Amino acid sequence: MRTRQILCPTDFSETASHALRYAIEMANFYHVGLRIVHVIEQPIGVDNYQMLVVTPEELAQSMEDSAAENMRALLAELKSELSVESVIRHGSATEQILKEAEVSEAGMIVIASHGRTGLAHFLHTNVAESVANRAECPVLVVK
Repeated sequence: MRTRQILCPTDFSETASHALRYAIEMANFYHVGLRIVHVIEQPIGVDNYQMLVVTPEELAQSMEDSAAENMRALLAELKSELSVESVIRHGSATEQILKEAEVSEAGMIVIASHGRTGLAHFLHTNVAESVANRAECPVLVVK
């Protein structure tokens, strides 16, 4: 853990930014690199009531462009001497985060918990909980 980079998934939310601050602090403490990953998931589920007026290819390209712009902005805000890498993946957030941790041989994952409760907890997959349960490296879940 002390010699391998830290993986920090982000969805560019305020909670994810809070987790990123922890990841930066841990990376500085252990003098390791930081790898930031964003996963673009297929937009499905109960929150999507609007009609699709673009092709799936146009939607995918728009999501990719938006994620790339958000990642550039995030990296521009970082004021650190750390070695920072960024990755954008497509697919299931949990699966892609775990795959990135394995491929990059991450020493730790620092991930935000959105803390859904009640019905929302049952309707949406809790990515942080799933990653924490299945990861082979230590996971720090930040509220």
